[in-house]
Amino acid sequence: MLNLDSLDTTAPAAQSVGEKTGAEPGGLPDSFMTELALRHLSRRGELRLAAMKQLLGVNGAVTDALLIKMRSLQLVEVPRRGSLDGDVSYALTDTGHRQARLAMEKCQYVGPAPVTLSEYVTEIHRQAREAAFVRVADLREALGDLVIDEALLPALGGSMNSGKAMYLYGESGSGKTYLAEHLVKTLHGTIRVPHALYVEGEVVQLYDPTVHRAVSEAANNGRSLALEGEADGRWVRVQRPVVVAGGELTLAMLDLQYDPHTRVHVAPPQMKANNGIFVIDDLGRQRVAPRELMNRWIVPLDRKVDYLGLHSGIKFELPFDVKVVFSSNLSPEQLVDPAFARRLGYKIHVPELSPEQYREVVTQACARAGVPPDAASIDHLVDGLHPRHGRSYFPCIPHDVIGKIADRACYLDEPPRMTPELIEWAWELYFGGGDDTASAEAVQSLN
Repeated sequence: MLNLDSLDTTAPAAQSVGEKTGAEPGGLPDSFMTELALRHLSRRGELRLAAMKQLLGVNGAVTDALLIKMRSLQLVEVPRRGSLDGDVSYALTDTGHRQARLAMEKCQYVGPAPVTLSEYVTEIHRQAREAAFVRVADLREALGDLVIDEALLPALGGSMNSGKAMYLYGESGSGKTYLAEHLVKTLHGTIRVPHALYVEGEVVQLYDPTVHRAVSEAANNGRSLALEGEADGRWVRVQRPVVVAGGELTLAMLDLQYDPHTRVHVAPPQMKANNGIFVIDDLGRQRVAPRELMNRWIVPLDRKVDYLGLHSGIKFELPFDVKVVFSSNLSPEQLVDPAFARRLGYKIHVPELSPEQYREVVTQACARAGVPPDAASIDHLVDGLHPRHGRSYFPCIPHDVIGKIADRACYLDEPPRMTPELIEWAWELYFGGGDDTASAEAVQSLN
């Protein structure tokens, strides 16, 4: 049986397939590209040259040279040929089918050619230099109609420009997560993300359509997606990524995930967030101790590099160009030691709203829920229920309370309306339980 490992598939470096820059797989071994092409042909059957070029993500000259070499090794044949030079179809020979099965056993990655680690590192550094600074107008536009203490804005804007981690803390319901979601809107421009990386003979899948929002060339203001001439299909142009992880986050998730069936690694969330933002929400609620989780970030936050390990045990270094935003109910003193606290950069307390700010949120909640605002009912909520029950003015409360009034109106098939009694009813449902006499009377009055 013919075996690729026994064939002379490695040409001298100056002649190897894809050594050039641009849309060519620089630095990938010929044997890897051959096996990748075999897997594509095994999955798709007969393929034309143009289709193979698109699947591999490399230019026509590289694809043509690869297939010519595969023909010389009797791995592919030409079952049909059109009138034009490029109108050629390729299919696997019997030998090619056998070698494709062996290639599948080694690795089941079937996608565009990966980029090398050195190419990826170069691109991350280049795109980091292109990131725009956040200005006053950018932050105000990103925050939109978010009601926030004006005194927080310089700290938020300065933190976004610092390159250092941001630690948002405050009581549950104070709007930390909502604020973090707005901050990501300050990211402008697009970046390139590779479909996959080739690291020490292994494939690491990086592009994730659930995280990376692809944009067209037109959306990139006409900038070519190619480095030189032809579009480089190994990369996808996307908006700067935003990755959010919450209580499900574990230490294991922050390393490469290896699938023993496909023999392919998958990039961890912080790697997918490179040149973007990584929001760690509800810090302290993960299944791992907060200090252990924070200790994982000491080197990346301090040195701007991360270290990941392949299943073979090989470790490699890559850039950590990630804006990390921690959100927690715990104060920094409760969570980390002083040495790590210094690395957090910006520790920003998100306080409760003032009564005036809270009224503004109530008005927004009414508009969102389609409930006409009623002055007496709003006064009852702000000046009555909150002081009576000792509840802080947190922005999450109006949306949840007034939303229940809208839900009730929908159920009864009647126009939504706001009354003090309905506010009491919704408040009781939101906070639950209690023997408060006024709340009980309000609920009874609706029956």
